Order: sequence, then C-alpha cells, then structure tokens
Amino acid sequence: MAERNADRTKGLVIINTGDGKGKSTAAFGLLLRAWGRGMKVGAVQFIKGETSKFGEHMAFAKMGIEIIPAGRGFTWTSHNLDVDAAKARRGWETATEMLLSGNYDVVLLDEVTYPLRYGWLETAEVIGVLRRRPEMTHVVLTGRNAPAELIEYADLVTEMRPIKHPYHEQGIVAQKGVEY
Repeated sequence: MAERNADRTKGLVIINTGDGKGKSTAAFGLLLRAWGRGMKVGAVQFIKGETSKFGEHMAFAKMGIEIIPAGRGFTWTSHNLDVDAAKARRGWETATEMLLSGNYDVVLLDEVTYPLRYGWLETAEVIGVLRRRPEMTHVVLTGRNAPAELIEYADLVTEMRPIKHPYHEQGIVAQKGVEY
C-alpha cells in the first residue's frame, strides 16, 4: 500500500472510463468546481466538432472557460478517418500546449480514449506529456476503453457502468440539458 501523508498534494491524473453514461458530465462538474474555487480550467474535446453547440459549450462560454472542440462528431460513423486522425493530432497538439504551459490548474481531455483506441495517438506519448506537465496541474481524461497503461499511470480511475438507461428501457432519446 502507498505511503499515506495527509499533507501531500500533487496534480492528479483522473480517468473516467467505462460503458456507462456520465464520464464527461462528471469531468465537466469537476471543472466547474475548480473554476468556482478560482482555478484556471480548460478542455479539449476529441470527438465534438468545431461547430458544436452543446450545453457545456454555451455554459462555459458565458463563464469565460476555454473549451476547444477538436473533432468532427461521431468518428465511428465517419467516411474519412484520415481527416478525423488529423483533427485528433491537432487536438493533441493543443492539449499538449495547455498541459505544459503552466497556465491551467485543471485540463480536461474529453473523449481522448477514442483517438488512443483508433491508433491516432500513442498512449506512451500521452503519458510522456502527462509526466512533463507542471506538478500541480490536474488532468481529467474521459472515454470508453481507457488503455491499461494509462489506467496504471493514473492516480484516480472511475469506471462508469450502465445499470439502466431510458433509451434502452423506454426508447427515450437524448434530451437537451441532460445528454447534450
């Protein structure tokens, strides 16, 4: 068991993964909490498109929180994966700048596991950048199927597991303000 020290702090690497709903929602809640404490927060979204107008985009714009959509939407339905891969790489370049700049207390890499899963980003490269970030910069990574190496490196990992969902149970579609 790791040594316990009640006075020790460091920037945490937090992963929200699993097949259940709520990974990004929880991460945005953490950003909101940190922002409320006067911390500088920012996010890069690896699936949401540059023209996306989801609830988090509208709310964060009102609060002056930087959120950068770096994808094209649902990548798994794409007809040109090369474009999606290039967008993921550009998103990663932006994320790397944010992580290493020292200008953020908390950085969210939303849905970053998908570019990792598709081989557009390398897990070792992501971990390498996480190792080089300023000591007190917290990072939250979200998405299904987080790689084992990333889970091993992280300080806190939560797996969201579906138990019941209104779409599967009742045919209720995604709703404004809840899912988007």
